[in-house]
Amino acid sequence: MDTNRFVIFTDGSSRGNPGPGGYGAILLDEKNGQITEIGGHEEHTTNNRMELKAAIEALLMVRKISIAAEHKELFETVIHSDSTYVLNGITRWVKTWEKNNWMTGQNEGVLNQDLWQPLLELSRDREMRGGLVWKKVSGHAGVLGNERADIIATSFADQTSILLFSGTVADYEKMLGAELKDMTPKTTKKKTTSATKAKKTKGVAYSYVSMVNGELHLDKTWAVCEKRVKGVKGAKYQKAMTKEEEQDLIAKFSLESLVE
Repeated sequence: MDTNRFVIFTDGSSRGNPGPGGYGAILLDEKNGQITEIGGHEEHTTNNRMELKAAIEALLMVRKISIAAEHKELFETVIHSDSTYVLNGITRWVKTWEKNNWMTGQNEGVLNQDLWQPLLELSRDREMRGGLVWKKVSGHAGVLGNERADIIATSFADQTSILLFSGTVADYEKMLGAELKDMTPKTTKKKTTSATKAKKTKGVAYSYVSMVNGELHLDKTWAVCEKRVKGVKGAKYQKAMTKEEEQDLIAKFSLESLVE
């Protein structure tokens, strides 16, 4: 490859929100044709914190790789994320938070300030060294980079064994059987079984997402969620039928809490 650019995919995951969490990122050094995967675990965290952590660690790794590879010229960095929270925060809201001394319009401290600040500093550094572009990628849509970052993040969240790759693009794509930069969502028709139909008819939830006093929670049963939100002023909650709906609700409630 002759393009002097880094292409990155990031993702974060938590079990319980808050609960055990993990982050994952894939870095493509186009100039040298090299792939590097990174990931990590935290015992008590949230999905949003892990999404932020993935972006921070990816930018730190770009700096480390570029120094080791003696990238003396400027180069662009492109980060793909499926987190609306991260993308809107870093491209729209973070400068206002900084200007307001990291206070919201409700005169409350910005949630996850300890991660937003280093992410902003790293972003500015990359912008000065060739440019930084943030791009939205559809989650769980078959895009290789996003799917692999999700696997890394969830593996670290669950503390299950996973081998992080470091090597050539050719070997990486051969291992995974697809092109890393193919951004075309892959849609597959799933067979609808009688059990699936029955589940949909009964309205069995994948989870219940709630926002209580500024904290996100994921519950598997309505009984637990109801106990959490009942009688709490301003509490928000909604049933998610799939993992994708759950992620959308997490993003929705997080964004609403920032602008209220």
